[in-house]
Amino acid sequence: MDITRTYAKQFRRELTKEERRLWYLLRSRRFENYKFRRQHPVDHYILDFACCAAHLAIELDGGQHDEKQEYDRQRTCWLNKKGWYVIRFWNNELWNNEEAVLEKILETLQMLQPSPRPSL
Repeated sequence: MDITRTYAKQFRRELTKEERRLWYLLRSRRFENYKFRRQHPVDHYILDFACCAAHLAIELDGGQHDEKQEYDRQRTCWLNKKGWYVIRFWNNELWNNEEAVLEKILETLQMLQPSPRPSL
């Protein structure tokens, strides 16, 4: 197993409380029947959440300093070049307005992939 997959597996066991909350809302096709993965490796990066069918990456960010923001900007540019669309939310956005976060995710999914596959 490569190192990125090893870290992804470890990160799945160590979710933040914000990641746990969003995962609860997205997992098992609970969210509009879209399939999501958590801590999903893409090359040498690990996405917080990914809808692979739509190539959507969802990132939750805590309090950061400038170096981390620059890293995130470069990472987003790289992912965009690989065909991924990245949306970011601050942790406090999830707690303060969960409904708006979910609405933004749904709007983005509909823009990227107009309709999810029906469940069987």
